[in-house]
Amino acid sequence: MSHRLKFFALSAFLASVCTAQAQPTTVKVEAAWARTSVPGQMGTGAFMTLTASQPLKLTGVSSPVAGVAEVHEMKMDGDVMKMRAIPHLDLPAGKPVQLKPGGYHVMLLDLKAPLTVGSTVPVTLQLQDATGQRSSQLVQLPVSARPPAVPGKPDDAASRMDAHKP
Repeated sequence: MSHRLKFFALSAFLASVCTAQAQPTTVKVEAAWARTSVPGQMGTGAFMTLTASQPLKLTGVSSPVAGVAEVHEMKMDGDVMKMRAIPHLDLPAGKPVQLKPGGYHVMLLDLKAPLTVGSTVPVTLQLQDATGQRSSQLVQLPVSARPPAVPGKPDDAASRMDAHKP
């Protein structure tokens, strides 16, 4: 085999290996939304359900609409509800992880402008796999005053009203 042919064969092999390793890690994102804000309000929450196909960590978030974006956890500490930023959130393979009001969620702080109903907010998820490889995934979140309706699940407000009907 000539040196030129060996070189092209090696180049093709290396290109295929590099391409396979460069594939971005993606997460299935469902029921995503960001809560509306009003003028003067400097922060709001963003929520979604994330399902990873392989074990990942959500190591951070960013958004051009906020000066600061963080992954937060809310939990009871005795009789007090506490909220704090966390360094990462584990995303086990195949298991949905909910980011929701009152639990894990994304905080968008130092808002550059109010988030209005009907608009969308770009949020970039920063991910890390078990080998330490980092990737990012852009998600467009619709802005709403309440969570999106989930197909097959009754609307909470409607079900509460139905419960009071004779």
